[in-house]
Amino acid sequence: MSHLLGLSDPAGAFSEPQRKKRVGLSLKEIMSSGGAEDDIPQGERKTVTDFCYLLDKSKQLFNGLRDLPQYGQKQWQSYFGRTFDVYTKLWKFQQQHRQVLDNRYGLKRWQIGEIASKIGQLYYHYYLRTSETSYLNEAFSFYSAIRQRSYYSQVNKEDRPELVVKKLRYYARFIVVCLLLNKMDVVKDLVKELSDEIEDYTHRFNTEDQVEWNLVLQEVAAFVEADPVMVLNDDNTIVITSNRLTETGAPLLEQGMIVGQLTLADALIIGNCNNQVKFSELTVDMFRMLQALEREPMNLASQMNKPGMQESTEKPARRENPHKYLLYKPTFSQLYSFLAAAFKELPANSVLLIYLSATGVFPSGRSDSEGPYDFGGVLTNSNRDIINGDAIHKRNQSYKEMHCLHPGDLYPFTRKPLFIIVDSSNSVAYKNFTNLFGQPLVCLLSPTAYPKALQDQSQRGSLFTLFLNNPLMAFLFVSGLSSMRRGLWEKCQDYLRKINRDIAQLLTHSRSIDQAFLQFFGDEFLRLLLTRFVFCSATMRMHKIFRETRNYPESYPQLPRDETVENPHLQKHILELASILDVRNVFLENTIDDY
Repeated sequence: MSHLLGLSDPAGAFSEPQRKKRVGLSLKEIMSSGGAEDDIPQGERKTVTDFCYLLDKSKQLFNGLRDLPQYGQKQWQSYFGRTFDVYTKLWKFQQQHRQVLDNRYGLKRWQIGEIASKIGQLYYHYYLRTSETSYLNEAFSFYSAIRQRSYYSQVNKEDRPELVVKKLRYYARFIVVCLLLNKMDVVKDLVKELSDEIEDYTHRFNTEDQVEWNLVLQEVAAFVEADPVMVLNDDNTIVITSNRLTETGAPLLEQGMIVGQLTLADALIIGNCNNQVKFSELTVDMFRMLQALEREPMNLASQMNKPGMQESTEKPARRENPHKYLLYKPTFSQLYSFLAAAFKELPANSVLLIYLSATGVFPSGRSDSEGPYDFGGVLTNSNRDIINGDAIHKRNQSYKEMHCLHPGDLYPFTRKPLFIIVDSSNSVAYKNFTNLFGQPLVCLLSPTAYPKALQDQSQRGSLFTLFLNNPLMAFLFVSGLSSMRRGLWEKCQDYLRKINRDIAQLLTHSRSIDQAFLQFFGDEFLRLLLTRFVFCSATMRMHKIFRETRNYPESYPQLPRDETVENPHLQKHILELASILDVRNVFLENTIDDY
């Protein structure tokens, strides 16, 4: 699939086939339609020459991006800067000299669209490299301009399937950017247009990739419908909710709270679940977690009706989003390479977060020892067919699964502050940690199984990750609700903010809590994840159908239950939230009868 979209990484994004370049033609051939070369004014001839040079240079730099290292935050910046500079000049040049280029070069609208599309790709990949969400808006503005100005409208009249594929790829890339910006109305329009384009493409050209393009449509449709609960306006239109961090999102620290001064600087978001809905190379779980680690994007000053590149003086104000690596089905060696690079570049007083959404690998039998490699872990990509089902069994029982990421594999990285989230059927393997270096270390671990009575939603994303991303939606889902009016949703969100504030107080006022939790509590993103984790844990412990130990999240180090996840004050809050939603009957009440 990635070879169709070119979205997975720089290697995929910049690897469109090298076709015969127009800039490779002689000036005489380029200008032949405009009459004899001698009749062409010198100024116009220079304009075409300069345009061809810029176009050729831009393509060289763009294609060179595939050779940049995918990890490490420093080597790529100057190369990206040069590429942006050339595309800035190219874009402005074709605007200023459009008439000459139309007459003498035969510039087609789809060629202008191709330049704009590449600028959109540059901004998208700059977002991936920097985690600065404002660059998504820049990508969106260029992609929107292509659609509004119908730059690709004439492509279908030319008998060149490769040009139609460019158009289809543009649509797919535009959809990814819209998904990341939660512009679902635009996504629906784009999907319909893409569907019509694919139908026309397959009707006109007997190509081998039509099945794969239809799969693209199926994937995005499933991705859009992954949320288990709809929020509705009074006219029954769907409200688009964002789950990025807002100014009022994380509970504020009270005066006098003793917490660490660590900052979340880097995150590895890893997705390797069987059969989970995905689009491009982003699973639903990865998508939800990356949004939980970002602030709401700001519109940049350079966004105008006319697309144009940012000047260096117009760069957005620095707002600290943690840098992220998105790894879809990485092999063990790939994962370790990215992990080592992130560890190496982690600034002082900073935290590395590892999020693992992956199939569980279980130990094959009793072991004489009980070390960090004896409890299994989660699966990395083995580049071979995976056995169906969540449990992976080894053929040779005397050896450990070589494609498993064990807790012990992460020990070297505990030399610096490490925050781990494991969403897996064998998450509890990561309870078996030893803090060897005395640095802050916390693991948040998902339930290993969910009640059978709860409708299986695993294909549409994990319930545990949904709690960390959108706790109210997860609460509604476990309460059996599938839709909600906007007014009630907002009332519940306000109440949930109050619950989060109280959870923050429970954690910071606890006398027996492990100090590692408080070390991470000074960072807004980690504070929100910790309070949502406690809310998730408390909700499941009070829910009538979550009755087995394996139905509950766990953590390393363990939280003091009576002061946090089983605190009567918190339980009362959860029942109050259930009362607002008229679902109190699905929760146990005897736990707080004496409160």
